[in-house]
Amino acid sequence: MQFSEAWLREWVDPEAPVEELADALSMAGLEVDGVAPAAAAFSGVVVGEVLSCERHPDADKLSVCRVNAGEEEPLQIVCGAKNVAAGMKAPVAKVGAILPGDFRIKKAKLRGQQSMGMICSASELGLAESSEGIMPLPADAPVGKDFRDYLGLDDHIIDVDLTPDRGDCLSIAGIARDVGVIYRKPVTDWEIKAVADSIDERMDVVLDAASACPRYSCRIIKGIDSQAQTPLWMQEKLRRSGIRSISPVVDITNYVMIELGQPMHGFDLAKIQGGIHVRLSKAGEALTLLDGSEVKVSEGTLLIADDEKPLALAGIMGGESSAVTDSTTDILLESAFFMPVAIAGKARAYGLHTDSSHRFERGVDPGLQRRALERATDLLLHITGGEAGPIVDVVDAEQLPKQPEIHLRRHQIPRLLGVEMEDAAIEDILARLGMQVAAVEDGWKVVAPSARFDVSIEADLIEEIGRIYGYANIPENLSSAPVSIQALPEADLHLLRAKELLVDRDYQEVVTYSFIAPELAELLTPDARRIRLANPISADMSVMRASLWPGLLSTLQYNLARQQDRVRLFESGQVFLQEQEGIDQPELLGGLIYGERLPEKWSNAPGKVDFYDLKGDVEVLLELVDSLDAFAFQRIEDSSLHPGQAASILRNGKEIGRLGMLHPGLQKKLDIPGNVFLFYLRLKELAHGRIPAFEAVSRYPAIRRDLALLVDAQMPWAKVQACARKAAPEIVRDIQVFDVYTGDNIDSGLKSLALSLILQDYSHTLTDKETEQAVEAVLEALRAELSAKLRD
Repeated sequence: MQFSEAWLREWVDPEAPVEELADALSMAGLEVDGVAPAAAAFSGVVVGEVLSCERHPDADKLSVCRVNAGEEEPLQIVCGAKNVAAGMKAPVAKVGAILPGDFRIKKAKLRGQQSMGMICSASELGLAESSEGIMPLPADAPVGKDFRDYLGLDDHIIDVDLTPDRGDCLSIAGIARDVGVIYRKPVTDWEIKAVADSIDERMDVVLDAASACPRYSCRIIKGIDSQAQTPLWMQEKLRRSGIRSISPVVDITNYVMIELGQPMHGFDLAKIQGGIHVRLSKAGEALTLLDGSEVKVSEGTLLIADDEKPLALAGIMGGESSAVTDSTTDILLESAFFMPVAIAGKARAYGLHTDSSHRFERGVDPGLQRRALERATDLLLHITGGEAGPIVDVVDAEQLPKQPEIHLRRHQIPRLLGVEMEDAAIEDILARLGMQVAAVEDGWKVVAPSARFDVSIEADLIEEIGRIYGYANIPENLSSAPVSIQALPEADLHLLRAKELLVDRDYQEVVTYSFIAPELAELLTPDARRIRLANPISADMSVMRASLWPGLLSTLQYNLARQQDRVRLFESGQVFLQEQEGIDQPELLGGLIYGERLPEKWSNAPGKVDFYDLKGDVEVLLELVDSLDAFAFQRIEDSSLHPGQAASILRNGKEIGRLGMLHPGLQKKLDIPGNVFLFYLRLKELAHGRIPAFEAVSRYPAIRRDLALLVDAQMPWAKVQACARKAAPEIVRDIQVFDVYTGDNIDSGLKSLALSLILQDYSHTLTDKETEQAVEAVLEALRAELSAKLRD
């Protein structure tokens, strides 16, 4: 919310410059995002009056004006604005004036006519983005007065970023209440007098959904001047609040909303058929809104309707069919209270976010409606004239929110805040915050004001005391609570350790959105059932991810577009899978490598990453959990991966992850110039591992025996290794493959595997006989189970 410093000081005026005021608000929990001047810098501009206006003799689109700028003699100024006319008042930049953008006004001749200044538009003074002509001023504007002083432009705009729980501060009155409490200054209680009825016309109101709208106030006003203009002082206050002036009725409702915090709406009375019904929508209803968009109203949405049709989305936006126009003379002013739960999320469901919905979602004071209606009526009658009927105030008292009585215990304040406070200071803070306070033996019974939806439990009251007392005034001290170190199961996989290991291997961690483009989901997870968002941020973020790979690949594309040709990324997070029984949200750890194996350097041999680089990284992760013997890599078909370079990772026969090279077709569609290798692991299946155990180092020498075997060309090494390990006696410590060969002297359909067997005993040096027996046992198993034979 943004507002004018000068407007705030009309309510409460602390003796503090704007910078100090902004800091005090931030320290009290109302974070100030910024403070900016209310108008761009300019000087030498005064209020002027156009005495005469004649057509330029040599230019059809120019006028030669005589202007009274408060000097002894009128100024001759050539003006090109269409709306300039004799008798009007406008801002005039005299010779020597400096306008925004460091534009200096000089004497000039335009088509032979001397011009001694410039009659200014609002945009030329930085008060509007665009203007259709010069800026008209009220008839009572004092000629010759400095224009900045006249409009009070030496002001500041304060932008406050309020948390969702502080809906009570979405108004000048609400901010002023907190400023008054912070600085111990009285807040001006502007008297809002009841407007006397001058006509006896009422609108029938029926609350068909009292649980969503327990209070609806309205008033008929007839005979307003449709040609009236919003006064300049109100336009300026709205501009400094970030709201564009539209028409008197709209401007007044916006003004009251900013001033008091009550959203309001004006209906054209002639367009209402019968009475007002506050009801829930029915199936198939539609409504064209003020912004021209047509919405199909979902069933259960709160509506303002007449006897025949919907008129407005309650608390969100009015409808076009009942809008106030330039020809409207009779209106119905609405001031209602809608329950936050009835409005929350509804605007976003229709792709909307309005000032009204922003306030009603957070909670509007349920006791404010009549006061706001009186204020708006008074302003409207003074600006547009007309006659007001009596206020119709329909209330379901049982449904109105009631503030609970909160028991504030004295000993809880130092326990939570860490500071001892006098009872008198506590009572003073609570009273200045508008709380009803009654002392009891162990503390106080407190009832918060009706506007404070955020105060419902004891901790809320202590938070209020702390922020007003001042967080800077609370002394720093070490916690007196006992500190104990939690023992972590040694066998469990710790995600932080896995991340550190990947970082050690030159990976960078990324965090990507959980929602992705439908097109990307279709490419990378075509078999997954889509989980679509009801109200996505944008069309390309409308589907929940079923894999970490889309986010990793999008990050790769981003980096490649910025000349980063060696990329190693990882991410941990949930994916979202639609199952029969609901949505499964497993947590995964995924990664990607691309480009050169090593950073470019004179001592590093060039070479692109391949499947085995990624497999090595994954194996290091798996060794955090268990021995690699507990895992297996099995060739699979995956539509996202290359048909010949895709593997499933198994543990005890159960798939725990996958890895492989991105499918060439997808690589081309994603416009990635080189091979990409990806993996993911299911963290739940890796949560529990083995506890490391000590194993003594043998004092006796190891023996190595190399074997060259011929096996089927399609035989995976994992199967050969498993067979050999099963048959090998205990003295065989390790079995590895160190060469694979196909080609000359090898029959078609076969391949040559070169194996190394490492043999060693802990009690003695192995004999040749023991060694040969162990090797023969392995060979016999390979012959019998895999039809392997020794290569000649």
